[in-house]
Amino acid sequence: MSERPVLMRLERDREIATIVLDNPKKLNAWSWESARQISAIADEVRFDDSIRVVIMRAEGRAFCAGVDLGMPEDRITGRSAAEKVRNYYEKFRWVHERFKVFAHLPQPTLIAINGFCLGAGLEVAMMGDIRIAADDAKFALPEPKVGVSIDAGGDMRLVQEIGSGWTKLLAMTGRRIDAETAARIGIVQEVVPADQLQSHVQALAEEICGNAPLAVQGIKRTINFRAEQGLGEAMQFEAASASVLFTSDDMQLGYKAMASKEDAAFEGK
Repeated sequence: MSERPVLMRLERDREIATIVLDNPKKLNAWSWESARQISAIADEVRFDDSIRVVIMRAEGRAFCAGVDLGMPEDRITGRSAAEKVRNYYEKFRWVHERFKVFAHLPQPTLIAINGFCLGAGLEVAMMGDIRIAADDAKFALPEPKVGVSIDAGGDMRLVQEIGSGWTKLLAMTGRRIDAETAARIGIVQEVVPADQLQSHVQALAEEICGNAPLAVQGIKRTINFRAEQGLGEAMQFEAASASVLFTSDDMQLGYKAMASKEDAAFEGK
């Protein structure tokens, strides 16, 4: 068995822990292995009482440019179409379980977004409590351009934050928006110059660290309880709905078109 790549790392600075996405050569592209690693780090942080705030940031020129299409171990197979759908469904449920550990960390989580924040990258960012974008950040849900639907709950969390209309516009078109638009509609809370992103988020983390940690965690827990009403059921439905589309002919067309940097001629089958 080949050695697993290290796709992220954990840094500590007194009461602040930073999860660093560390695969800049691939623009921090996301994979099943990324989901495994983020939950492992989150499990470590979860029970560390000395950590009051968690930051997530990325190395390189992108926060996360979406799913890594070049990792063969990420391919889902099956002896029949039905079995392949089942396997995708179970894998999506597994990802939801891994992400839940990160999304439900007791400590508040600040997301520092630079460059591309696309697809899976936006889904990960939406699991944070407060999102700060550099002024060079770009956001999109490009899944329909490759013939699949959203599978990790990013659309569900966007509905909570920005409403169904904006979520549908972004998810149905795959359109990219800039940081100012993302702030205007509520995807991010602040936009800062790119060269000030890390220092700004660090200062925000230190400001939160100055407050009573159990009170801060209680506030997060209570707000999340209200915001996430029905999210579990919606995620279960999303896993079932998305798993079918990942076996479509359109997906094959979409992936080939993306690899050749062309537009796909989708047939709806």
